[in-house]
Amino acid sequence: MRRRTLQTLLAASGAAAMLALTPIAADAAPFSGGNYGAYGFEGQYPTVGGCTGSFRQVGPTKTASGMSLKYFYSDRCGSYARIDNSRNNCAAVIERSNSGAGNADGWVSETVDPGINYAYTKIGNNLSGRVSRALLTCDGHVLTYTNWY
Repeated sequence: MRRRTLQTLLAASGAAAMLALTPIAADAAPFSGGNYGAYGFEGQYPTVGGCTGSFRQVGPTKTASGMSLKYFYSDRCGSYARIDNSRNNCAAVIERSNSGAGNADGWVSETVDPGINYAYTKIGNNLSGRVSRALLTCDGHVLTYTNWY
Protein backbone atom coordinates (compact mmCIF):
# COMPACT_ATOMS: atom_id res chain seq x y z
CA MET A 1 0.00 0.00 0.00
CA ARG A 2 2.83 2.36 0.77
CA ARG A 3 4.30 1.81 -2.73
CA ARG A 4 0.94 2.44 -4.37
CA THR A 5 0.54 5.70 -2.41
CA LEU A 6 3.96 6.86 -3.57
CA GLN A 7 3.15 6.00 -7.19
CA THR A 8 -0.16 7.87 -6.94
CA LEU A 9 1.57 10.87 -5.39
CA LEU A 10 4.21 10.93 -8.13
CA ALA A 11 1.60 10.61 -10.85
CA ALA A 12 -0.45 13.44 -9.33
CA SER A 13 2.67 15.61 -9.02
CA GLY A 14 3.54 14.97 -12.66
CA ALA A 15 0.01 15.88 -13.75
CA ALA A 16 0.13 19.07 -11.67
CA ALA A 17 3.46 20.01 -13.24
CA MET A 18 2.05 19.48 -16.73
CA LEU A 19 -1.00 21.63 -15.90
CA ALA A 20 1.28 24.39 -14.64
CA LEU A 21 3.10 24.36 -17.98
CA THR A 22 -0.09 24.26 -20.07
CA PRO A 23 -1.48 27.68 -21.04
CA ILE A 24 -4.95 28.26 -19.63
CA ALA A 25 -7.54 30.15 -21.65
CA ALA A 26 -7.72 33.63 -20.17
CA ASP A 27 -10.86 35.64 -19.64
CA ALA A 28 -11.40 38.56 -21.95
CA ALA A 29 -8.98 41.42 -21.54
CA PRO A 30 -8.78 44.92 -22.91
CA PHE A 31 -6.68 45.64 -25.98
CA SER A 32 -5.54 49.06 -27.09
CA GLY A 33 -3.56 50.78 -29.79
CA GLY A 34 -2.34 54.07 -31.18
CA ASN A 35 -1.59 56.52 -28.42
CA TYR A 36 -4.34 55.24 -26.13
CA GLY A 37 -3.39 55.96 -22.53
CA ALA A 38 -1.89 59.37 -23.29
CA TYR A 39 -4.63 61.30 -21.44
CA GLY A 40 -6.11 61.29 -17.95
CA PHE A 41 -8.52 58.47 -17.01
CA GLU A 42 -7.51 56.39 -20.03
CA GLY A 43 -6.66 52.87 -18.94
CA GLN A 44 -9.27 52.93 -16.17
CA TYR A 45 -12.78 51.51 -16.13
CA PRO A 46 -15.75 53.86 -15.69
CA THR A 47 -16.18 52.57 -12.13
CA VAL A 48 -13.00 54.38 -11.00
CA GLY A 49 -13.49 56.77 -8.09
CA GLY A 50 -14.53 60.24 -9.19
CA CYS A 51 -16.14 58.87 -12.36
CA THR A 52 -18.73 56.47 -10.94
CA GLY A 53 -22.22 57.80 -11.54
CA SER A 54 -21.06 60.68 -13.75
CA PHE A 55 -21.76 58.97 -17.12
CA ARG A 56 -24.91 59.37 -19.18
CA GLN A 57 -25.90 57.69 -22.42
CA VAL A 58 -25.43 59.97 -25.42
CA GLY A 59 -27.14 59.28 -28.72
CA PRO A 60 -29.44 56.40 -29.54
CA THR A 61 -28.73 52.74 -28.83
CA LYS A 62 -27.46 51.13 -32.03
CA THR A 63 -28.37 47.53 -32.86
CA ALA A 64 -26.96 44.85 -35.13
CA SER A 65 -27.93 41.17 -35.27
CA GLY A 66 -29.91 41.50 -32.04
CA MET A 67 -26.93 43.01 -30.17
CA SER A 68 -26.91 46.56 -28.82
CA LEU A 69 -24.23 49.24 -28.62
CA LYS A 70 -24.41 52.19 -26.23
CA TYR A 71 -22.12 55.20 -25.89
CA PHE A 72 -21.69 56.84 -22.48
CA TYR A 73 -20.13 60.22 -21.75
CA SER A 74 -19.01 62.15 -18.67
CA ASP A 75 -17.86 65.77 -18.91
CA ARG A 76 -15.54 64.97 -16.01
CA CYS A 77 -13.96 61.70 -17.23
CA GLY A 78 -14.55 61.02 -20.93
CA SER A 79 -16.46 58.18 -22.59
CA TYR A 80 -16.86 54.43 -22.80
CA ALA A 81 -18.76 51.90 -24.92
CA ARG A 82 -20.99 49.04 -23.79
CA ILE A 83 -22.43 46.14 -25.77
CA ASP A 84 -25.32 43.92 -24.61
CA ASN A 85 -26.94 40.69 -25.80
CA SER A 86 -23.65 39.92 -27.49
CA ARG A 87 -22.12 36.65 -28.54
CA ASN A 88 -18.52 35.49 -28.13
CA ASN A 89 -15.91 36.92 -30.52
CA CYS A 90 -17.49 40.37 -30.24
CA ALA A 91 -16.02 43.49 -28.68
CA ALA A 92 -16.98 46.97 -27.52
CA VAL A 93 -14.54 49.57 -28.87
CA ILE A 94 -13.88 53.26 -28.18
CA GLU A 95 -11.95 55.17 -30.84
CA ARG A 96 -10.54 58.56 -29.78
CA SER A 97 -9.37 61.42 -31.99
CA ASN A 98 -6.85 63.94 -30.63
CA SER A 99 -7.68 66.66 -33.13
CA GLY A 100 -11.45 66.36 -33.00
CA ALA A 101 -11.48 65.67 -36.74
CA GLY A 102 -12.84 62.14 -36.39
CA ASN A 103 -9.65 60.28 -37.31
CA ALA A 104 -8.83 57.71 -34.63
CA ASP A 105 -5.47 58.30 -32.92
CA GLY A 106 -6.07 55.85 -30.08
CA TRP A 107 -8.49 53.05 -29.29
CA VAL A 108 -9.37 50.52 -26.62
CA SER A 109 -11.55 47.41 -26.88
CA GLU A 110 -13.03 44.86 -24.52
CA THR A 111 -14.22 41.44 -25.62
CA VAL A 112 -17.15 39.48 -24.22
CA ASP A 113 -16.14 37.13 -21.40
CA PRO A 114 -17.19 33.48 -21.69
CA GLY A 115 -20.52 32.88 -19.98
CA ILE A 116 -21.80 36.47 -20.19
CA ASN A 117 -23.28 38.50 -23.03
CA TYR A 118 -22.00 42.03 -22.44
CA ALA A 119 -18.76 44.00 -22.32
CA TYR A 120 -17.74 47.58 -21.67
CA THR A 121 -14.53 49.41 -22.41
CA LYS A 122 -12.12 51.40 -20.34
CA ILE A 123 -12.45 55.17 -20.57
CA GLY A 124 -11.47 57.10 -23.68
CA ASN A 125 -10.63 60.72 -22.88
CA ASN A 126 -12.56 62.85 -25.35
CA LEU A 127 -12.31 66.03 -23.29
CA SER A 128 -10.57 69.31 -24.25
CA GLY A 129 -11.47 69.22 -27.95
CA ARG A 130 -10.91 65.49 -28.50
CA VAL A 131 -13.78 63.33 -29.80
CA SER A 132 -14.61 59.63 -29.60
CA ARG A 133 -17.08 57.11 -30.91
CA ALA A 134 -18.22 53.62 -29.95
CA LEU A 135 -18.13 50.55 -32.17
CA LEU A 136 -19.51 47.01 -31.98
CA THR A 137 -17.22 44.55 -33.71
CA CYS A 138 -17.55 40.80 -34.18
CA ASP A 139 -15.00 38.46 -35.71
CA GLY A 140 -12.92 41.49 -36.73
CA HIS A 141 -15.75 43.27 -38.57
CA VAL A 142 -17.51 46.49 -37.54
CA LEU A 143 -21.25 45.79 -37.27
CA THR A 144 -22.36 49.23 -36.08
CA TYR A 145 -20.98 52.44 -34.61
CA THR A 146 -22.06 55.75 -33.15
CA ASN A 147 -21.37 59.29 -34.32
CA TRP A 148 -18.23 61.10 -33.12
CA TYR A 149 -18.92 63.01 -29.90
